[in-house]
Amino acid sequence: MKTNYYKLSGEETLTKLGSSLDGLSQKEVAKRQQEYGANVLAAKKKTTLLQKFIAQFKDLMIVILMAAALVAMIAGEVSDSLIIFLVVILNAVFGVFQEAKAENAIDALQEMTTPYSRVRRDGVVQQVKSADLVPGDIVLLEAGDIVPADVRLLSANSLKIEEAALTGESVPVEKDIATLSEENPPLGEQHNLGFMNTNVTYGTAEAVVTSIGMNTQVGHIATMLENVDKAATPLQKNITHLSKVLTILILVIATVIFVFGVMTQRESVLDMLLTSISLAVAAIPEGLPAIVTITLALGTQTMAKRNALVRKLPAVETLGTTEIIASDKTGTLTQNKMTVEKLYQDGQLQSAAQFSASPANRLTQIMILANDSQETPDGLVGDPTETALIQYYLDNKFDVKAIQDFFPRQASLPFDSERKLMSAIVKDDKGQLYLLTKGAVDELLRRVTQIDENGQVRAITTKDHDQILATNQQLAHEALRVLGYAYRPLTSMSEALTSENYEKDLIFVGLTGMIDPQRPEVKDAVSEAKSAGIRPLMITGDHKDTAKAIAVRLGIIEANDDEGVITGRQLDELSDEQLKKDVAKYSVYARVAPEHKVRIVKAWQSHGKIVAMTGDGVNDAPALKTADIGVGMGITGTEVSKNAADIVLADDNFATIILAVKEGRKVFANIQKAIQYLLSANLGEVLTLFMMTVMNWSIFAPVQILWINLVTDTFPAIALGVEKEERNIMQKKPRGSQSNFLSNGVGSSIIYQGILEGLLTLGVYLFALKFPFHHSDALIHADALTMAYATLGVLQLCHAFNCKSIHGTIFTKEIFNNKFFNLAVLISGILLAMTIFVPSFNGIFHVSHLAWQQWMIVLAAGALLIVIVEIVKFFQRRYLYKD
Repeated sequence: MKTNYYKLSGEETLTKLGSSLDGLSQKEVAKRQQEYGANVLAAKKKTTLLQKFIAQFKDLMIVILMAAALVAMIAGEVSDSLIIFLVVILNAVFGVFQEAKAENAIDALQEMTTPYSRVRRDGVVQQVKSADLVPGDIVLLEAGDIVPADVRLLSANSLKIEEAALTGESVPVEKDIATLSEENPPLGEQHNLGFMNTNVTYGTAEAVVTSIGMNTQVGHIATMLENVDKAATPLQKNITHLSKVLTILILVIATVIFVFGVMTQRESVLDMLLTSISLAVAAIPEGLPAIVTITLALGTQTMAKRNALVRKLPAVETLGTTEIIASDKTGTLTQNKMTVEKLYQDGQLQSAAQFSASPANRLTQIMILANDSQETPDGLVGDPTETALIQYYLDNKFDVKAIQDFFPRQASLPFDSERKLMSAIVKDDKGQLYLLTKGAVDELLRRVTQIDENGQVRAITTKDHDQILATNQQLAHEALRVLGYAYRPLTSMSEALTSENYEKDLIFVGLTGMIDPQRPEVKDAVSEAKSAGIRPLMITGDHKDTAKAIAVRLGIIEANDDEGVITGRQLDELSDEQLKKDVAKYSVYARVAPEHKVRIVKAWQSHGKIVAMTGDGVNDAPALKTADIGVGMGITGTEVSKNAADIVLADDNFATIILAVKEGRKVFANIQKAIQYLLSANLGEVLTLFMMTVMNWSIFAPVQILWINLVTDTFPAIALGVEKEERNIMQKKPRGSQSNFLSNGVGSSIIYQGILEGLLTLGVYLFALKFPFHHSDALIHADALTMAYATLGVLQLCHAFNCKSIHGTIFTKEIFNNKFFNLAVLISGILLAMTIFVPSFNGIFHVSHLAWQQWMIVLAAGALLIVIVEIVKFFQRRYLYKD
């Protein structure tokens, strides 16, 4: 049974763990190391490169292509078979390369472990490897240390620990040793405990190790990561669905052809088998997996240029389906940097930009001098609240060092969590001593007897008290962290340096309000997300008021929307079923733990929503893996969150997520265009071959089908993958989890456009037979087959332009905006024409030379296809698919 050490006193904890303040004996340590193992996180078993390579061939489409390649080889089409094999292997190699780049999230957690710790064993302080710690060890902590295991504090002197990576709390937590009586308090409120891999920012402490390795809070997260089942992405689901549809279609076509041929005794059973197999091979868009992979890869390059680094290829497309973006607040929506926002002095509340700082201003002096921050070559070091005060003046080009030199510090009273104050005693150039104090407003006012107003000191009144408290409350409602400032002149330092002797009869000077401010670009990004039909959520470990204030500023919720905010404690009171039912009510989640984040993501997913989760802390990792798309932060993010994510933002910029969503939508649209193009083209080929077989006409040679598939299919399809996004792409609602590549009229377009291509090809074939240019029966049929071959190729090149927009007209100024597409069509056209125009190729491709009149008929068929499709699109836009 788990022990809640926060409910036990230090003495009770030591007794429970069989330890003492002198620490464990070396013999006991060795015994416990055998019992508990090392203080490390369990590593997940890795797959080998060979296993990763083999896994690439489990995809249904790949299996179909492999079978088709074998069939083609049996049928004698060795070149066709080799090309299919090459595409499949290249696709597998690319997949392995992507997987090999992704480090394991558990490894990252393990790397975070502190290498050495100071412990007391046998009454002697010594340094040992953190991996060798056992429950019961006495650990000594000071500012700059990383807590090496979960611990119960035994003594704490002005101790503050930054737990942002674990709890999401944006400022360091003040720690003490008082026993808690509350049941299941949030991690951020367990003030007498320290957690593995959190950072000591201030003070010193002694603590006893309560849990190590996988039994720590970080270990708990590691376990959650291992147990998360990553659902198939929408892209993977769509490809699987499409593969099944094609498999059925291909089997039906092959069976019908085979049965028809055998029943009519047109050819032998073996010949009909080879004919039906050839048709099946023609029906498979063997370039589809490669085109999808290439389109996704090009999408990753574009996103990388926009600071979104893709770790898993399908994530590019998945982000485009996003309906919910659940974002961590600290460091993602905000800057993770406390900043002075408002100052109150002389009865006036001013913004930080309006405040007039000067060396003679008493508030300025106290902010700078009652401060333990240190300036280093790498920046300011110290408590984030104190560094924010100094940074405010540095940002305003203020000579901080000059004031510090003018008022050298003589002594100080460090901050402690009971009195919530800190003071510095300084001396000016005339030898006058001053006590400068800052801290919690209510505690400060208890020690104040006078007020400094416009340079005049007078007795403080009840009215002054009320105004100061009202201002404090106003700033607190705006989620600002408020500090009060006061001072008093000293005649000497003869008394003992205690709070009772010095922090009394103070003169009140002013207040400052600080906040971890929102990133300036985020508000517009939130607005754009909403216009794109995406619902942004804020999930944070911060207090409810702070979370709501930031959410209101960003436009995530309205100021009067109190029901839209829920805390982790309230979440605990909701069953999973109740949360699923009510989840749409909430846009802001405050004071949440890692388990809450996973519950929130799953609750939205239960409604069929595609959820993107952003985050930068260890605590975000399980939710990042659970979400359909995990987005990690590249700068402030822990290695754990980066490795659990599908996409990492190199600039930690929330606005980059929206750019990535736009890119994801574009990638899906382009894959959809390529699929529409390929399948309608292949349907046209199959229909043509089917009718030629049924009508007992001459049939295309395998090399002709292969050339059309290679030249007019592949190049334009790849080029469609780099089309620019359509102008209204971010005004459309998200596709959602139920959409697929055949949605939004694409399936019906494939059918009618494929039939149209087949009919036009057969029509040209019949026209050539009815109105021949030669008298020889052999030449007439050779011309007809050549014209049909040329027509099928030209139709596909013309149809590539149709597919630049699924429902939009191609007759816009953007028709030639894709240089790669223009080049692909041109090269494909030249390669197709060469087989007819170059005499030495005529025999290889079984074609004859065509007259210019015959070419005009071929080109007219291509133009007719464009006209008919444009007419259909016009009615689709008008009546069916209005944007």
